[in-house]
Amino acid sequence: MASSANKKKPKNNQTPESQFSCNLNFYSKSKDLHSAISLYDTALSQNTRLNQHNFNTLLYLCSISLNDPSTKDLSLQYGFRVFDHMVSNGIKPNEASITAVARLAAAKGDGDYAFDLVKNIGAYNELPRLRTYDPALFCYCENLESEKAYEVEEHMGRMGVALEEGEIAALLKVSVETRREERVYAYLQKLRKMVRSVREETAKVIEHWFDVFEGNGVELDVGLVREAVSRNGGGWHGLGWIGKEKWVVRRGSVNAGGECRCCGEKLVSVDIDDDETERFAESVAGLAMEREVKANFRDFQNWLEKHANYEAVVDGANIGLYQQNFAEGGFSISQLDAVIKDLCNQSGKKWPLIILHNKRLRALLLNPSTRELIQEWIEKDVLYTTPHGSNDDWYWLYAAVKLRCLLVTNDEMRDHIFELLGSDFFVKWKERHQVRYTFVKGKLELQMPPLFSIVIQESENGSWHVPVAGDGNDSPQSWLCVSRPRSCDALKEDSCMEESKDSHDCCSNSKSLRFGRSESLASCKNKLHSRDSFEESDDKITALTGKRKERSPSPSL
Repeated sequence: MASSANKKKPKNNQTPESQFSCNLNFYSKSKDLHSAISLYDTALSQNTRLNQHNFNTLLYLCSISLNDPSTKDLSLQYGFRVFDHMVSNGIKPNEASITAVARLAAAKGDGDYAFDLVKNIGAYNELPRLRTYDPALFCYCENLESEKAYEVEEHMGRMGVALEEGEIAALLKVSVETRREERVYAYLQKLRKMVRSVREETAKVIEHWFDVFEGNGVELDVGLVREAVSRNGGGWHGLGWIGKEKWVVRRGSVNAGGECRCCGEKLVSVDIDDDETERFAESVAGLAMEREVKANFRDFQNWLEKHANYEAVVDGANIGLYQQNFAEGGFSISQLDAVIKDLCNQSGKKWPLIILHNKRLRALLLNPSTRELIQEWIEKDVLYTTPHGSNDDWYWLYAAVKLRCLLVTNDEMRDHIFELLGSDFFVKWKERHQVRYTFVKGKLELQMPPLFSIVIQESENGSWHVPVAGDGNDSPQSWLCVSRPRSCDALKEDSCMEESKDSHDCCSNSKSLRFGRSESLASCKNKLHSRDSFEESDDKITALTGKRKERSPSPSL
């Protein structure tokens, strides 16, 4: 039998404050505004003391009841009264309090009051969040008060609060409605950086803009535009509207090769830009220096500066230990050799850089069956062994980033050391540079990076391609194709010529990759090369790093 101490207290033994809190929480869960207001009025008449949680619960109920026409007036009437009562009683509002009242103000059409609440939130030692800004921002956008909406955005930037798709779409829409073409261009670029596929409602805003936009773009030197595209990593130039004539806006699809079925333009695989690449390399080096012996990693950096013409970097341990978790399993040099040979065959006999830990090297050199192969790699200057006590992950990652080349590994790079690098551009970099592999019944299959990126793309001729998200699917449901007639016709001619050239190249290429695609290492390499050079290679295969010189001899291991 339970002791009396464990029995639930009868309600009549509760204090007025605790009974009020209990009843209010019940009405909050059931979203019963009328009962909560009646309870509040009774508490006022009985001088019941309310705490911050009680006031916030009432404010929350008022704010979520705004969408119901039957409770909107009551929400507005009592919402502000509750907030005034809270402040007059010396109860400090927090971010949740301010957000709820800002929603009430916006529902009344008073964006200024909502924004003032956010700007003065520091008086309560609170920091605003995205949801705190939303009422004022959306209110201004709906009322077509574009300048005030831009002011909210600027304040968000100063406070370190990032926009998301909903906010960018609202700013884009108010810019479209007020014909602010420079702002529209800027928000399209922000969308490109923020999302992969836009929501349907965002796509409709973009469609509307190009349907009504009659302005002409600038005439720019082709070389200047291409240089900007290359510097940015491909897929956009950021120089403003390009071209003349009215836009042609269509919904369509993109085939497996990245070709738009509406205009014939080929989409590209988008990389991180030059500045991001340099920052990425510096971040990897900085973290490695903190965790490795500095002298060892500096030696590697210096060595890499003199040997910068590799087209791919190979994570030797990851490949050698692949599927070796069985009794007789060990380091499989045959698997590693198969990957090396496949890469060489596909890149015109260009050897990749193999990163392997020193402890592996010693064992392989002592084994008569593997010694000859290892010595060949050493003689060809394609093997770098990391020193005792080091983590070879830092070495192969730094090399791939610094040289801007492909990285062959199945490592998902989810360990804590990679989390330190952040996720924004790291994910994009992996998608563009990582080559995965598998062995099916001993037969190697390499999976090259995707042929094109599913992101908003702005082409050199000024056309746009916008992926529109489907229902809970990673693949876009459709693509929004926006082009100008002349550029579209020119693209079709170039596309025909390119298809003819691709057909010839395909016939002369004796080996292609599986996984439903026939893209070779040379193909991926040429795309990466296009960032650093726009020269056309004749019969020679240009290195991934964009350099034509042969690799200089490296010091012996």
